[in-house]
Amino acid sequence: MKILICGSLAYDTIMVFPDQFKNHILADKIHKLSVAFLVPEMRREFGGTAGNIAFNLQMLDGQPQIMATVGDDFAPYQSWLDQHNIARPHIKTINGAFTAQAFITTDIDDNQITAFHPGAMQQAHANSVQDAKDAVLAIIAPDGRDAMFQHAKECHEAGIPFMFDPGQGLPMFN
Repeated sequence: MKILICGSLAYDTIMVFPDQFKNHILADKIHKLSVAFLVPEMRREFGGTAGNIAFNLQMLDGQPQIMATVGDDFAPYQSWLDQHNIARPHIKTINGAFTAQAFITTDIDDNQITAFHPGAMQQAHANSVQDAKDAVLAIIAPDGRDAMFQHAKECHEAGIPFMFDPGQGLPMFN
């Protein structure tokens, strides 16, 4: 069963700060926040909601097809998808943009500071569910806000059952 996964593809850069943020972010100085953290441990992961869902469906012998927008820097992620036999017929490159990226710094108490750059994800509405004619089910995961609404409407109009999961995109909706 071909399942269309509408959502983000992102690079996740995960860093570990070997101390506690509370030792460096002082409450009485929060109005003038300027901190730097030495992060000797760092790794880069292939993430994003569509990437994570598609990978897990593929591990369960599903047939996920990702619908997402990516930037000019997508080649390493593309190779990883190919190595894991994850179909990518509906991934569109937005020239001059970066693929979405999350920069996450975690301290030893598992507190996190995250910066997220949406990059090409902001153009996810450039994709249309109408191009995925063989999809029998869809998952609409966090992505560009306009794309999430558009893809839900297109799934409804095409009679494709779908699950709408705003996840960490929930603040975009009222």
